Amino acid sequence: MTIKFNKSFFASSLTLLSAEICIAAFLTEGFIRHTFGDFLVVILMYCMIKSILKVRSIYIAIAVLAFAFLIEFLQLFQLLQYLNLQENKLAIIILGSTFEITDLIAYTLGIITIYLIDTKTSITWKP
Repeated sequence: MTIKFNKSFFASSLTLLSAEICIAAFLTEGFIRHTFGDFLVVILMYCMIKSILKVRSIYIAIAVLAFAFLIEFLQLFQLLQYLNLQENKLAIIILGSTFEITDLIAYTLGIITIYLIDTKTSITWKP
């Protein structure tokens, strides 16, 4: 693992972050808010990591998916209530508030998608 800036992944990160902010700010329900946003968030995290670190893609994919699953399972155990943040809108947006099995599916599909894009296209690291 080495630190190396990648413009393509950085640009992708900024674009995805903008999309996620728009989803969070303007949508309160529906497929895009509840499922597609979860699909995009793991792609965003993957791109953010790849924009600054040169690491094998599979390691990043596994780490991001594990992190997303951890956050989702913490929702199952009412983490926000335990931390007394159940009324904090930012905490709810970032950590989520309810466990959904469909979120786990969206995370998995998002990681598979970005991993395949990364390993099968020219967006990958260049020497």
